[in-house]
Amino acid sequence: MSQARTDMDSTAGTPALCTAESLAELREVSSRMLRAVETVIDGKPAVVRTVVTVLLAGGHLLVEDVPGVGKTMLAKALARSIDCTVRRIQFTPDLLPSDITGISVFNPDVRQFDFRPGAVFANVVVCDEINRASPKVQSALLECMEEGQVTVDGHTYGLHQPFLVVATQNPIEMEGTYPLSEAQRDRFMARISMGYPGPAAEIAMLDNHGGVSPLESLRPVTDAATVARLVSVVQDVYASPTLRRYVVDLATATRTSPAVRLGASPRAALHVLRAARAHAALEGRDHVLPDDVHRVAAAVLGHRLLLSADAVLARRTPSDVLDELIRATPVPVAHR
Repeated sequence: MSQARTDMDSTAGTPALCTAESLAELREVSSRMLRAVETVIDGKPAVVRTVVTVLLAGGHLLVEDVPGVGKTMLAKALARSIDCTVRRIQFTPDLLPSDITGISVFNPDVRQFDFRPGAVFANVVVCDEINRASPKVQSALLECMEEGQVTVDGHTYGLHQPFLVVATQNPIEMEGTYPLSEAQRDRFMARISMGYPGPAAEIAMLDNHGGVSPLESLRPVTDAATVARLVSVVQDVYASPTLRRYVVDLATATRTSPAVRLGASPRAALHVLRAARAHAALEGRDHVLPDDVHRVAAAVLGHRLLLSADAVLARRTPSDVLDELIRATPVPVAHR
């Protein structure tokens, strides 16, 4: 336990949530979740760890890759590892916003409108092939993902907590798809790519998935109440003023770089800090280090950067530019 932390928050006068006991529980629960998901997703421990990091950070996840690499399987495995409400939405061109948020239906018996909740009213919402629905339908998720609520016919309804959206999309196939707007992409805390498995992992997949799917035998290893409590613990992980300034410096570097046309938003900086806190907690620390920021920066910032025309012509990728900016931004020494 760091000497900079006490059992009582001196500024707020409330008990600290991030204690040695709560961190131990977080690591134990997250280890169970990692093992459970890895029984379904072979050879991708770093990807699975990023998913759990986003969950504990209270964010949302975009899984973007070619067909057949296990995007939907990953989302379903995470959902099944938690004893909570789960809804899957198959995004299609004929989907309506009310299918997601819900609709008010007139009840003649009481002569008033009753609200019927949509598919978004769940702890884990799996949005499969999100870019196959129209922008009008995609925008139905904006309020849900940012504010944890839904407004229908002038009435606001709170969503279940914890609330996690895991969306998948295929970046290769363009016909019949609608690219996510920048506002929508900025709602996702992180974007990951599954990538192809290695030969050994693919052989193991043939053995494990050749008959009955491992999803059938996957049982919950935690529940929604525990996850919600651990999200609060992560929010209490200490980030020094110097560390917070370092996060802002990184965000500013993306906005001023000549290689970037659109840099990281203030929301992106906030997501970096939240993800870094979750990463530190998973490492068993009650404080954030610059290394935590480095470990989450690519997943959190990469999908938000729009490169300049010169950078695109030079065949540079957002990851290349981001790595360069991280190396050029001075790392704070006195981060405590």
